[in-house]
This record gives sequence, C-alpha cells and structure tokens, in this order.
Amino acid sequence: MANWILILLGIGAVLIGLGLLAVSGFLFMKLGGLGKLIQSATKTTDQLPEKVDEITSQLTDILKTGNKTLHQVNQQIKELSPLFYLIGDAGRATHNMTSSVLKTANQLQEKTEEANLTIANKNLQGIYGLATIGYFLVKFNKK
Repeated sequence: MANWILILLGIGAVLIGLGLLAVSGFLFMKLGGLGKLIQSATKTTDQLPEKVDEITSQLTDILKTGNKTLHQVNQQIKELSPLFYLIGDAGRATHNMTSSVLKTANQLQEKTEEANLTIANKNLQGIYGLATIGYFLVKFNKK
C-alpha cells in the first residue's frame, strides 16, 4: 500500500508541476507584452523633460511679452494723466459756472413771478403793456 501512496504522490507532484509550468508559460506570454509597453512608456517619458522645457520657455516668453505690454500701457496712462486731470478740472469749473448761472436764473424767475403777482393783484397789466410798447417804439426810432 505504501507504494500506491508514493505513486499517487508522484502523479500529484507531476500534475502540480505541469500546472505551474502552464501558469508560468501563460504569465511569460502576457509579461512579454508588458515589457513592450514599458519600453514605449520609457520612450514617452524620455521626451517629457524636453517638452516641459519647451513649454516653460514658451510660457516665459508669453509672460515677458505681457509684462512689456503692461509696462507700455502704464507708461501711456502716466502720459495721459495730466490730460485727465485737466478734463476733470474743466468739468468742475463748468459745473461751478452752470450752478452759478442756474442760481441766478432761479433768482430772476422768482423776482419775475413776484412782479407778475404784484401786477396781477393791482391790475396794472395795461399800464405796463403801454410802457413796454413805448419803450420799443423809442428804441426803434433811435435806430
């Protein structure tokens, strides 16, 4: 009986060996393709530093150009600042003048309204009308 056990153990060991040989063959086939993939990835990653340097230099150029443009714009704004101040001063002066004229016009309007009320209250429209016609006739005759 001991011989049968040894024979069965031997057959089991051979079957396990054949199974491991099949698994290792399958893995060898698949891992061979993985090697090609790793070589391809290596080629790609070898190019990365050059690409990164290229992109970095382009970005540096873009940033330098942007800084130069901003410097030029700032310079032009500095040159235009006195003009803006002048326009602002002119606007303030115009505002002061128009507010003064508006104040005077409002005062004249109030005085005119008061005079019209006085004329209407005292029924003097006819007399003032005659005086106005006389004034214009005298002025017309002088010309």
